[in-house]
Amino acid sequence: MSHRKAQNLEIDNLDIQILSILMKNATTPYTEIAKELIVSGGTIHVRMKKLEEMGVIKGASLEVDPQKLGYDITAFLGIYLEKGSQYNEAVKQLKTIKEIVELHYTTGEWSIFAKIVCHDTTHLREVLNEQIQGVKGIQRTETFISLEESIRRQITLE
Repeated sequence: MSHRKAQNLEIDNLDIQILSILMKNATTPYTEIAKELIVSGGTIHVRMKKLEEMGVIKGASLEVDPQKLGYDITAFLGIYLEKGSQYNEAVKQLKTIKEIVELHYTTGEWSIFAKIVCHDTTHLREVLNEQIQGVKGIQRTETFISLEESIRRQITLE
């Protein structure tokens, strides 16, 4: 494994192994990781602190199944802006729409590509017509409804 550099601090094989374990299960206790990697629990704690300070670890979150909470529609939205200069203001307004769970500034046909979750098609229509299309600077949108999520994963560290 080659060494990676980030902010003048080395990320070594032990860091990669720790990250790999926690990316599979973020609730793995440091003591269990230490035992598996044959190091002390303190070493894991110090390495985690270093990775957080470097910005490699951005946080930990709980993953829920939106469908089990009544959100049966996942859609992707290509958003066309009137002018690229309206991007920052549009994003500021789009951040207030709770159904938008991801937003990307993209090259290509659309200025913005978003992932949204809604309860049903009526809810989707309301979000599109009453919220998203009302954002200043949005010229038009193109919607793609997901029929099935086939792959969802983190990057693999090896």
